[in-house]
Amino acid sequence: MASSRSPNGSSDNIVDSTPLMGNPNRSLEDGHSGRRFVQRQSLRQAARFLRQATSRRALREPSMLVRETAAEQLEERQNDWAYSKPVVILDILWNFAFVVVAATVLLLSRRDSPTKPLRLWILGYALQCILHMVSVCIEYYRRLQRRFLAFNSTDEGNSARGISGLGPRGNSSHYASLAQLDDNDTSVAKHLESANTMFSFIWWIIGFYWVSAGGRSLAHASPLLYWLCIIFLGFDVFFVVFCVALACIVGIAVCCCLPCIIALLYAVADQEGATKEDVEQLSKFKFRKLDDAEKFSADLHEPLGGIMTECGTDLPIEHTLSQEDAECCICLSAYDDGVELRELPCGHHFHCSCVDKWPYINATCPLCKYNIF
Repeated sequence: MASSRSPNGSSDNIVDSTPLMGNPNRSLEDGHSGRRFVQRQSLRQAARFLRQATSRRALREPSMLVRETAAEQLEERQNDWAYSKPVVILDILWNFAFVVVAATVLLLSRRDSPTKPLRLWILGYALQCILHMVSVCIEYYRRLQRRFLAFNSTDEGNSARGISGLGPRGNSSHYASLAQLDDNDTSVAKHLESANTMFSFIWWIIGFYWVSAGGRSLAHASPLLYWLCIIFLGFDVFFVVFCVALACIVGIAVCCCLPCIIALLYAVADQEGATKEDVEQLSKFKFRKLDDAEKFSADLHEPLGGIMTECGTDLPIEHTLSQEDAECCICLSAYDDGVELRELPCGHHFHCSCVDKWPYINATCPLCKYNIF
């Protein structure tokens, strides 16, 4: 019996037992470096947190596992976009502009005598921008190199599978995303960026204290230095608030409107998963609700929700679903009478309209991550 709650492999193996104990450097990096043009929020952390905070009646465990998988894909696309060539160039130009403005103001205000060491704070701020540009460049070229190596290894694997007669999609072990490769290797640039982020947060607090303590005397003694510090501090606050708000909106959308997220990923994704022919070969079923008489005659301890009947075959396969399993884990809607369902090789089933776009994004089950090939 196909069940959306009982996968072939136990779902407990893919549930993080400590969802709130992530990498502290990563969390600090995502939240506090406001002057960066690109922010990378941990969507998986948000999805897992909402799973803990939400009642099991509203979002049960299978539904949240599907949302965590979608959050992983969204985060991977976000990281790929963040390190794309146009964004990296824009990010470097953005931080370089801060360095130029800081150097110009320091030069024009060389005769000022502020009561607080604002020059030291501006120099530290400019140094952080320079370190950020260096780490971004290092990480960008590292990702290019790893993407090139991954592409070559995939080509070699496809050639070997073609020779052995398995076909280009015969072995799921060759499907390794860039995010999975990054998890296996932590670069020096990431350590540098994490340290720079922690220092920038502390440096922001120091600058805010100096500006607040100086008050109007700083504005009269060295107006250029004073207002430049105000601008830098204001930009940091603006970007932090913007990135946190955006992460909250995306996190809520992942949990409440997952079909919209899947449609968005499908619109921006390259052909990395299954083809149209692969999706059409997956089993399709039609759902039929049971009336009260059939439920009574079934003589089972749990109430039945309906029967899935395979479409397009002379000897259709039927699966009896309990009332709890007769719902889609993606849209959180119960199966209506006559609706078409798609069953994946692992046995999990969803609305055709909900899941058909997912294999184009990633050729795995969104619930148990079983490769559909």
